[in-house]
Amino acid sequence: MSLVPSTLANGPDQGRPSKYLVPLILVTSLFFLWGFSYGLVDSLNKHFQEVLHINKAESSLLQVAYFGGYFIMAIPAGTIMKTFGYKRGIILGLLLYACGAFLFYPSANLESFPFFLISLFVIACGLCCLETAANPYVTVLGSRETSSFRLNLSQSFNGVGSCLGPFLASFLFFGGKELKDSAQAGKELSSVKFVYLVIALVVLGVAGLFYRTPLPDINEEEQLAAQSQHHSRALFTNRHFVWAMAAQFFYVAAQVGVAAFFINYVTESNKGYSSKTAAILLGFSLVLFTIGRFAGTALMKIIRPQHLLKTYAIINIILCVFVIMDDGLFSVISLMIIFFFESIMFPTIFALGVMDLGKHTRRGGSLIIMTIAGGAFIPPIMGWIAQRDTTADAFIIPLVCFIVVMYFGIDGYRIRDTRVG
Repeated sequence: MSLVPSTLANGPDQGRPSKYLVPLILVTSLFFLWGFSYGLVDSLNKHFQEVLHINKAESSLLQVAYFGGYFIMAIPAGTIMKTFGYKRGIILGLLLYACGAFLFYPSANLESFPFFLISLFVIACGLCCLETAANPYVTVLGSRETSSFRLNLSQSFNGVGSCLGPFLASFLFFGGKELKDSAQAGKELSSVKFVYLVIALVVLGVAGLFYRTPLPDINEEEQLAAQSQHHSRALFTNRHFVWAMAAQFFYVAAQVGVAAFFINYVTESNKGYSSKTAAILLGFSLVLFTIGRFAGTALMKIIRPQHLLKTYAIINIILCVFVIMDDGLFSVISLMIIFFFESIMFPTIFALGVMDLGKHTRRGGSLIIMTIAGGAFIPPIMGWIAQRDTTADAFIIPLVCFIVVMYFGIDGYRIRDTRVG
């Protein structure tokens, strides 16, 4: 069963796959770039707590800024793609990404947490443009038969970027020493501004490659025309789409919350791990996430996506219980394994949600991307619980989120018309 609706998967010139090879490689690089950015954010949570002396609830504002950018930019990004095309939309996203990364330099010089939030918000607006373009664009760069493989393969490089972020942070952000004065704090922040300066330059280079490389002009209107005549009902009468929005909102909330408070969880209680070691463990957890993406792609050849989604959600619910128990190394390992079973959730929910939407496919995809805002609204609740009680107690929130994902895999994905009569 294909993860991607046939309306998006029927790219033109299906007999000429070489035509799409270079564009596919370039677009796949975008998945790596936003994955790397996200991997760094989770390490910045703990780093800023130590360097800027903010608490766990305040550090969760990083996730608010990051995923709030997705929420605000999602609909404008969809409009930009429709009006100016994928190529210009991607270049705009890369320029915003680079601009936000450059802003980390003055933010570090000022040692200002609010300025860091603004910088991260600008980056997120750029990344939203990239995600809005890349997810559907990959699915139309070739034949219907290979669309599912292309989407999951590209998403796997998102995982590769995500796991590299914490490994880099463990060596550059966490020196293993307590910060005693503002001068030392400024020195620690210099590594942050250096990393983001390099990121900005790399992203500008990628933008230059996109500017100079011709991309196939995919006319989605023609591709959707055949099915749109058989799909006249309003978008929100599609029950599976509405449930996909809910499932994606809560999935992203769970994913972001688990990663954002990973280092805090590992360094607290009697576990005895340093922030540097915890960041390395986070990196290995994201390696599991990446392995899970590749393994999930293979499993979907023999297991229907909704069944795999349901099973993975149930396993993560159980693992969250073990994490809440806070039983030393066993709970840390349980927390790490959660990443493996999160791996296939985002692309699977996305694909099942836009299935059979006909002429509403592009708009439906943009709205599902918009629900990434779950990463902005839910983690602050975890931060409040962690600040008031313990970080382990805060993992009740991801547990509840995975219950919603489980329901989507059991019944919410079913394609039905919600109109009465």
